[in-house]
Amino acid sequence: MSKGTPLEALLRRDRWLVGGSLAIAVALCWAWLVPMGRDMYGAMDGTAAWMMTDTWDFTHLALLFAMWVVMMAGMMLPSAAPALLIYTAVIRKSPDGTRATAHANAFAGGYLVVWTLFSLLATILQRALDHTALMSPMMESSNPWFGGSLLIVAGIFQFTPWKRTCLNACRSPAEFLVRHWRPGVGGGFYLGVANGLFCLGCCWALMLLLFVGGVMNLWWIAALTIFVLLEKLAPLGAQGGRLSGALIFALGVWTILDGRA
Repeated sequence: MSKGTPLEALLRRDRWLVGGSLAIAVALCWAWLVPMGRDMYGAMDGTAAWMMTDTWDFTHLALLFAMWVVMMAGMMLPSAAPALLIYTAVIRKSPDGTRATAHANAFAGGYLVVWTLFSLLATILQRALDHTALMSPMMESSNPWFGGSLLIVAGIFQFTPWKRTCLNACRSPAEFLVRHWRPGVGGGFYLGVANGLFCLGCCWALMLLLFVGGVMNLWWIAALTIFVLLEKLAPLGAQGGRLSGALIFALGVWTILDGRA
């Protein structure tokens, strides 16, 4: 049986290298999140001990920001894998193929910059919600009107043209690359940022639901991660996303009505 050309061997190697690097990065993120989440709902004398404070000083905010960055990387990097793998394969076949690793790193870096900026905004929002007592010390909604409203907004957003446009870009990585292609390593960074922006445009409302179910609730985090993956990668992900929108909207209405009872 033929082993293929040297180029095909390189492409296979790239898939293993890029896929393996992503898997390691995601595993490291979850290796920090899981012990912290377990401690959060346990004794809170371990990796989550820093959360139990009445003083939102610089150290606390920095740790909170780091937590959001790691959480977003762990949740969102898996869904970026198809675009990154296709991009690396295209670069490897180009005249700049010897720098495929640098291109892949630039793409991943651009993607993570977008979610790092989102993490900064989420940190600021969490501080504001804590200040207004809309969040409990367990980092979850303490007001049924607030939690229900976030669910309703997320449910409605699933049906909007904005959601559909961004989701289509995420579900069609090859078409995305053709439409937004830029040459060079700088182009890789640009494509990573662009892909991250489409991803953010698709998922921002879902990520805000962390404030409803619990920012460090591991079951809630895992459920959202799986939902995002299925919506972007499953054959009927787009249709399932609209169905889920109706369910999320109904849950939001129920949350508000139950809070009034």
